[in-house]
Amino acid sequence: MKKKYIFEFLLRCNTEEITIMKQDEMKNKQNESEKDIIYSKTLKAGKRIYYLDVKKNLRNDLFVVITESKRNYSENQTNVTYEKHKIFLYKEDFEKFMNGMNDVIRFISDSTESITDETELSEDENPEEDNL
Repeated sequence: MKKKYIFEFLLRCNTEEITIMKQDEMKNKQNESEKDIIYSKTLKAGKRIYYLDVKKNLRNDLFVVITESKRNYSENQTNVTYEKHKIFLYKEDFEKFMNGMNDVIRFISDSTESITDETELSEDENPEEDNL
């Protein structure tokens, strides 16, 4: 009987020790990851925060990590969690990425302007219809 209880006690202690070890490993990895950041820029945009981090890999090549972080609340508004998404952008892809990004931004700007122009035109047309 006593052996069973001792075994269960040791098993619980070992599990707790492993959990503590894993937590320490995760903290160490996080600290190492933060140390690798050479330059960082933070952009706050409403509920989202964007982090633009320059890091160095094992071959001393620089790359960019774009992280989107969005705060989420639980239903009772007591617990806060963060949803994160990351994009790794390597030096050899910078030009293609920026060309694509500029193209998309230009498209959205042009589309927004044409929608605004159409709205203004339809607003200008409505008073004329009322006068007829």
